[in-house]
Amino acid sequence: MAVRRTKRSTAASRNPKQEEGGEENGMNTELHQLFLDELADIYNAEQQLTKALPKLAKACQNPELREAFETHLEETQNHISRLDQVAKSLGESLKRKKCAAMEGLIEEGEEIIDEMEDSAALDAGLILAAQKVEHYEIASYGGLRAWAELMGHDEAAELLQETLDEEKETDEKLNQLAETAANQEARQE
Repeated sequence: MAVRRTKRSTAASRNPKQEEGGEENGMNTELHQLFLDELADIYNAEQQLTKALPKLAKACQNPELREAFETHLEETQNHISRLDQVAKSLGESLKRKKCAAMEGLIEEGEEIIDEMEDSAALDAGLILAAQKVEHYEIASYGGLRAWAELMGHDEAAELLQETLDEEKETDEKLNQLAETAANQEARQE
């Protein structure tokens, strides 16, 4: 699929707020369209996670890990609401889009459950699968927040930063659980 590119003045490239034609707050730029497309992508990713997290929690052997997945399910539901707020702050609605990356990451987690069902390494594998998801989300929210700031979408940037901070906290919790319990239990089998 070819992308049509147009030449813009150097000043307009640096500051979308001042583009010719009254494109206020970068709302009619290619970056804004990409921003909306990627918002739709992460929105679907979060929706997919609300279905996957209960399965991961059920499969866990470690009660702390199960609780971490259950807590993240609640956070994920808040992330979806926050994405709705982002769209509303821009006067936009999010289109439907399937996040193929999240679909693949969830499939990998399901494979770990199937392959390691009765293994002491199950929780270590679930943590790795969950951290892959977290890193995808961290990259997505970090990029989206940066774009929102660049385009002057201040409310959207703040909302995206809240979610980014929560994703980083979840990744750190998973890392601690891996180091203090799951990896050691898997090693001792």
